[in-house]
Amino acid sequence: MAQWDRLGQLPAAFKQQLLELYDRDSLPMDVRHYLAVWIENQEWLRAARDHDLAVVLLQVLLENLDIQHGRFVQEESFLLQHNIRRYKQNFQRYLDEPCDLARTILWFLEKENEILMSADLTEQVQFLQVEPEIMETSSKQDLERKMAGLRNEMQCMEHTMICLEEQQDEFDFKYQTHKMEAVGDEAVKNDQIKVLQGLVNRLDECRKSTLSDLNKLLDRTEDLVDILVKKELVEWQRRQQKTCIGAPDDVCLDQLEKWFTCVAVCLFQVREFLSKLEELVGKVSYENDPVKAQKPALQRRADTVLKDLLKSSFVVETQPSMPQGKGPLVLRTNVQFSVKTRLLVKFPELNHSMKVVVSMERETPHIKGYRRFNVLGTITKALNMVESQSGGMVADFRHLNLKEQKSGGSGKGVSDIPLSVTEELHVICFDTVFELKGLSVGLQASSLPVVIISNSSQQQSAWASILWFNMLSQDTKDLMFFANSPAATWPQFGEMLSWQFLSATKRGLNDAQLEMIAHRLFGNQMNYDTCTVAWSKFSKENTPDTFWVWFDGILVMVKTFLEDLWREGLIMGFVSKGKEKSLLKKKQSGTFLLRFSESVIGGITFSWVETTGAGQLNVKTVQPFTKDDLIQIPFHEIIRNFQIFEPGNIPENPLLYLYPNIPKDKAFGKYYSEKSGDDSPYIRYIKTKLMFVSKEKTLEHRPPMSSDVAQGEGLEPMNGLCGESAEQNGNLHLLDSQMEPYHLDPMLSDSVPHEDLLLCLNNPNLLDDSSQINILFNVGPEFSFPDLDCLPP
Repeated sequence: MAQWDRLGQLPAAFKQQLLELYDRDSLPMDVRHYLAVWIENQEWLRAARDHDLAVVLLQVLLENLDIQHGRFVQEESFLLQHNIRRYKQNFQRYLDEPCDLARTILWFLEKENEILMSADLTEQVQFLQVEPEIMETSSKQDLERKMAGLRNEMQCMEHTMICLEEQQDEFDFKYQTHKMEAVGDEAVKNDQIKVLQGLVNRLDECRKSTLSDLNKLLDRTEDLVDILVKKELVEWQRRQQKTCIGAPDDVCLDQLEKWFTCVAVCLFQVREFLSKLEELVGKVSYENDPVKAQKPALQRRADTVLKDLLKSSFVVETQPSMPQGKGPLVLRTNVQFSVKTRLLVKFPELNHSMKVVVSMERETPHIKGYRRFNVLGTITKALNMVESQSGGMVADFRHLNLKEQKSGGSGKGVSDIPLSVTEELHVICFDTVFELKGLSVGLQASSLPVVIISNSSQQQSAWASILWFNMLSQDTKDLMFFANSPAATWPQFGEMLSWQFLSATKRGLNDAQLEMIAHRLFGNQMNYDTCTVAWSKFSKENTPDTFWVWFDGILVMVKTFLEDLWREGLIMGFVSKGKEKSLLKKKQSGTFLLRFSESVIGGITFSWVETTGAGQLNVKTVQPFTKDDLIQIPFHEIIRNFQIFEPGNIPENPLLYLYPNIPKDKAFGKYYSEKSGDDSPYIRYIKTKLMFVSKEKTLEHRPPMSSDVAQGEGLEPMNGLCGESAEQNGNLHLLDSQMEPYHLDPMLSDSVPHEDLLLCLNNPNLLDDSSQINILFNVGPEFSFPDLDCLPP
């Protein structure tokens, strides 16, 4: 950061010291302000002892004042025009003793530094810690200031080159004149030679100073390229990886494009300065000319830095994705996908001139059975500024597809590492050539690893692989990642799960929901941060019901049917049955909550608390509703119309208050259908599948009576208390006119075995709950209950 800029940000007390310092005419504050960068980059200490250098600096100072004056004339700033003209006249008094000016400016700079040191010491005492967010903002601001400093230095270098050329022209004119004149007087001739020698010495010093400034300019440029390529671009690439799997990070490239372009423009100017030096040397040179000695090394250095910047500036802005895919980076053969590349170095003259070619990875892993693909479609496109909303140089490929190559045998050195189709990683490559102002550089970019499937049934597993890779790996070339996949820590894993809900529904998972998932995976732990999840536990187990299948089933259900309710926080969702029971038993009768099923894939259920005749609180749960139900009726209508029939009582809805104590109609009322009762568009489902009957201490099939038939004559209700409620409350109930088999939950240690469930059904006396709820239904003559000896056929 420039010293003058730092002074401008000081607290009021230190700014007062600065005002007092410049309360004199030796160096006007206006001159210090408008020529700040140039003044701070000159060697005033050496100029205070070197008369020739002091003369050069004085001349450049006066020229800079002329430039400022011309700028103020254009801006019609009359007062500033007047002041700058007066300041120039004052500085001309140093023409005879330019070293005095150098010593004066040096004294002011030292006094400024003393003020800054005093301010820094005070700040260190007051602020011992800085927040990370503030540090990050400060880092961006510091980079912006460095960019501004680089641009100012380039302007100064332009002035330096002009002065150098003028000096050389002066020497060349006098030298040529001296050669053409026939001077007979030896003394006069010697005087002329001395003058010419003095001009050559000044020219030599100026050339050395210019070369030194160019070296410093390249030092600054190299530092900026390192920051851009090794820090800013790497951080953007990591943010892009995370956004691909749902993270809400900012991946806009506009700021990076400005920084890359700024540095590239400056490096091309450095190359022009070096070309100008070569041109000047071609006109005038002498023994031990510093330009001849140093220019080749400077040229190589400038070209190397520029090529490094350009090679890093070609990126994939939008990763490959299918229009109807589960997420980016999962591609299917013979299905179109799109991808967008971008050049961060923006030169308008290159619009439509750089052709980008798409291809698959050139080197593939030597694994037995590893598939290879060809890219088909429009595989060549020009970088242009039309297809980008921000005007960036992009090539937007929208009509690409993949075709698998025919297998050509395994060959030598092929590994037998077993990788499934959805664990194979592939990379799509993009090539172009940058040609401008005599420089030609080949550029290549590549996508993040993609998973290529041939059937839509593989999408779920393929997306799991994309999640796992981008959560854990920053090596985007590691196509063998799944040959030995690392485990994920719980903080990484939990954050990724929350991103899935956040990207799908705009609402992530809270700490309580994440804790329930952690408990499901690891059991009771004092601290889950040290726990890890293996890839095989997440998605690769032999059983079909892996953690990811369960979690993704919930996610799809919420996105498809429950997004509004989830976004408003009406669904508690991830809560264990034990936690659910403890929460509800502390609330008033009729309080209910909504949670996802732990044993039914893509299921949601509700539990409520009610007071028994003995005054005890009892928690009851209904069988989970799945997409088969939610396709027919919205979940809020199920909650609205759910009723229980008790002998001798009027049917009633036990769901009164959404946990913790929100009246049901207040929570869900705005979603209700305008029509209710027999006019409800969902009346058929309500009458046939939302009718429950409460029985005491029995498990018996009850044929319909006239009152039952009146409620739903000849129809077969479906939902009852079963499955999870059987584990929790002992409430075992029939699901439909046909008994569905009970599947064990591979993720739960406390699931009820099939044999135990049948034992309970065959021995109703084993049930000790105060009540259970039986569904009302009709039974056809062909109906039978296999394995249920206590029930009639």
